[in-house]
Amino acid sequence: MAVDPSPSIPSPVPAGAPPAASHLDEQVFLEGPQPRSHEFWRVLRIAREFLMGFRALHFVGPCVSVFGSARFLENHPYYVLARQMGARLSQMGFTVMTVGGPGLMEAANRGAKEAGGRSVGCNILLPTEQTPNSYVDRVVTFRYFFVRKVMLVKYSYAFVVLPGGFGTIDELFEALTLIQTRKIVDFPVILMGRAYWTPIMDFMAQMVQAETISARDLALLFLTDSVEEAAQHIQTHAIEHFGLYKRTMPRRSRFLRE
Repeated sequence: MAVDPSPSIPSPVPAGAPPAASHLDEQVFLEGPQPRSHEFWRVLRIAREFLMGFRALHFVGPCVSVFGSARFLENHPYYVLARQMGARLSQMGFTVMTVGGPGLMEAANRGAKEAGGRSVGCNILLPTEQTPNSYVDRVVTFRYFFVRKVMLVKYSYAFVVLPGGFGTIDELFEALTLIQTRKIVDFPVILMGRAYWTPIMDFMAQMVQAETISARDLALLFLTDSVEEAAQHIQTHAIEHFGLYKRTMPRRSRFLRE
């Protein structure tokens, strides 16, 4: 049984790009105290970016965030796996959310799109600007990584993590940290690609032995190569656990022109 479908989201329209500014703004932000007037206007820019994200993603429906490397091409087995997973999530009634780039992110968005489902991307402005893939129904472009991270977590009921690099590892441990510290409830986290993730699973087992984390912290971390096993884990720990069958979509506001 699938999640109750939500209203279709609009045609591919960028949900507002950040105001024109150099990526150097973030570097300055991280260099320490700045003139108070600069800090004040930066806070307003950050607030605007949060509001932009909330407005753009409010009606996309229950999401599953899919993370993975931008470097795997179409003929790679991990691309095929991500594409199949995107399609399966769509069949379950979820909107597939990625960071909107190429590689495995494109594959997951593509699978969802081909299955007739909804697909969104939370893109980021980089020094070498990342171009959104062509399979997203809606793309929201952010300047600040931490704002984008909030959006990827806020609207997701599960996280599927495919092989990737620093960014993927960062997204994985961000989700695990939020679950461990009870900032979010126990959403399932699925690692796909046994051969790739086994060394990290072994390392986390050492962390349990050293008592730097507890066994409970890894309770919902699920390792598999199977799309169907991943789907069943999400069915049990997201759809059934959170009662997604009964959820209703938020009402649109005429005042906010939604």
